Amino acid sequence: HKKKGGPGAPAVPDNAPSIHLTFLNPHPSSPSDPPLTVQARIGETLLQTAQRNDIDLEGACEGVCACSTCHVIFTYDDYDALEEGQELDEDEEDMLDMANGLTETSRLGCQVVVRAEMEGLTVEVPGATRNFYVDGHIPQPH
Repeated sequence: HKKKGGPGAPAVPDNAPSIHLTFLNPHPSSPSDPPLTVQARIGETLLQTAQRNDIDLEGACEGVCACSTCHVIFTYDDYDALEEGQELDEDEEDMLDMANGLTETSRLGCQVVVRAEMEGLTVEVPGATRNFYVDGHIPQPH
């Protein structure tokens, strides 16, 4: 099945309806930065929202669920609310297994699509990510 992020990520117009999301630790290299509440466009991925708002969420694989650099963490309540219609699939689980600081409420930002019901959710950006692309892996075109 087609992954949600990357080159195949939804093209969401600038004037799409939006909701508010709050990112905790938006710049892990500056942990004292306050939480950042942003406008998230309905239909885009959390990775797209973060990158559009200069939040330090990398997405080294360009959002095709081939790395864990867009790892985010939700509260238990928010994670449970996400599960309706955006369940974790096996590919995402495999990538999350490689994420630093993995929790029971971890997801990949490239696999979570912003929906109206997510208004007011809080997303935590972990302090460290593991990037196999920088650690010697050279991606090859398919």
